[in-house]
Amino acid sequence: MTYLLYTAAALAEIAGCFSVWAWWRLEKSPLWLLPGFASLIVFAWLVALVGTNAAGRAYAAYGGIYIAASLAWLWLAEGVRPDRWDLAGAALCMAGASIILLAPRGA
Repeated sequence: MTYLLYTAAALAEIAGCFSVWAWWRLEKSPLWLLPGFASLIVFAWLVALVGTNAAGRAYAAYGGIYIAASLAWLWLAEGVRPDRWDLAGAALCMAGASIILLAPRGA
């Protein structure tokens, strides 16, 4: 369930940030910012639903999922295929995120 929350959060964050990118860098209408800001609120809410007792740990583990989702966005939304170095880096980050999420912790 945690990975699903993180994946949904990553999509919400990327969409929200892309709305600012589109407005600023692609000269789209400022109306692009409205759904973007709503998306960023959804992102924050989803990350807060992750079952951990420390916000910093939730954010750290989220980073790996965010990187993988960003590369998926790169490919699917922007039409730029990730290269082997992108994929290797994402795999390394996902391994790190999994260690943070799944490590046994004492009380």
